[in-house]
Amino acid sequence: QVQLVESGGGLVQPGGSLRLSCAASGVTLDEHTITWFRQAPGREREGVSCIRRVDGTHYAASVKGRFTISRNNVKNTVYLQMNSLKPEDTAVYYCATSESAFCTFYAGVYNLWGQGTQVTVSS
Repeated sequence: QVQLVESGGGLVQPGGSLRLSCAASGVTLDEHTITWFRQAPGREREGVSCIRRVDGTHYAASVKGRFTISRNNVKNTVYLQMNSLKPEDTAVYYCATSESAFCTFYAGVYNLWGQGTQVTVSS
């Protein structure tokens, strides 16, 4: 079965950290570009961070310097380390794969999505 499964979300205080995981089955992540998106209630889905099929990463301005995307090819998993979390980071976070060699936050090129994991930043 081809699927992505996100995990690692939860409730954290402002300034705290979380590490999200995107585990793949039936698809080899190092052959794809992987992007983390997020969607907050009442807001449009937005791209957060991307790791290219052939290395290279990209971050939204709102998370640059705080979030780090990485990939473990042995575990076929992509991670999103989130530090210095802010209440505005609260959202459901999704990972998605694309066969494109380039990073883009245009959701239309992503053909496989996970079910999402909730991140809540609140005191």
